[in-house]
Amino acid sequence: MAKKKITELISEWMESYGLQNGYELSRCEFVKEAGTWYLRVYVDKLEGGEYTYMSSDDCETVSRYLSERLDAEDPIPQNYYLEVSSPGLDRPLLTEKDFGRFKGSRIEIRLYEPMNGKKLLEGELLGLADGIVSIKDDKGKEISLPRDKAAKINLAVVF
Repeated sequence: MAKKKITELISEWMESYGLQNGYELSRCEFVKEAGTWYLRVYVDKLEGGEYTYMSSDDCETVSRYLSERLDAEDPIPQNYYLEVSSPGLDRPLLTEKDFGRFKGSRIEIRLYEPMNGKKLLEGELLGLADGIVSIKDDKGKEISLPRDKAAKINLAVVF
């Protein structure tokens, strides 16, 4: 089965399971690293419609559910490791929903090519509209750039 199909299958399973059990799929990837295949599933936890802490017990719960489904349907012919985790403090912003959810949060944008001599931009996320990401930097200056100029856009870890 192609990688895209596996990730789509996980997405379908997690949609119904998540609605019933308070979880939401953040993203899923099926990748080969150093000769080994990994099915990585990143999940958020919802309580009362609000996002909350995703514990290791929650990861184990989702992992058991997915393991049972994967064993029953056997959609992946090769050996692989299943990894279930939270998206993390420095989670990537990938979907329009992510950009809406984290509007006002501090983000880091890693660029493919330098912009004004910098390949890393940081600031408060103002939003995403028509493929343009807007942030406000530490000096209060608004910076807008096409999303496709960014190699990565992540939440910044602030201590």
